[in-house]
Amino acid sequence: MKREIYLAGGCFWGMEHYMKQILGVEETEVGFANGHTQRPTYKEVYTDTTGHAETVRVVYDDEIVDLDFLLELFFHAIDPTSLNRQGEDEGTRYRTGIYYTDEADRVIIDASMERERLRHEEPVVVEVEPLRAFYAAEEYHQDYLDKNPAGYCHLPLSMFEFARKARREGRMKS
Repeated sequence: MKREIYLAGGCFWGMEHYMKQILGVEETEVGFANGHTQRPTYKEVYTDTTGHAETVRVVYDDEIVDLDFLLELFFHAIDPTSLNRQGEDEGTRYRTGIYYTDEADRVIIDASMERERLRHEEPVVVEVEPLRAFYAAEEYHQDYLDKNPAGYCHLPLSMFEFARKARREGRMKS
């Protein structure tokens, strides 16, 4: 069955490309989530005045990959203790977050967050909230690293290979 989750992990170009590599992820879309302005443009979000986070909408088949495993891979790609910064990207638009549309997902998200808290001495600063709003970014941002293979990305190239190879018995079916 198709499900969706919205993940903010710094610059959305790299996070989208990373998530697309995971078996069971069927669709991605980059955009802006949980701010206080309607239909913001990238230029507006870039000012850090809209309250929006660069976010990836992830549609996945839960018969192939489950939410818990997607979140495990998400945490592998971010620094969950870094507030409003991932890599060299800094500002509230680059904050980390998990935004859900199905209240039943909250139990899985909370368990994943608790496991992550136990891995770190510093506080985990990943937002967990219901999705209030999501606006797709302009077309040139969609699949940006596919269109621009040498484009900027805060994630190392090895992360994409890691995501392509990710498997776990009982979580993902080959």
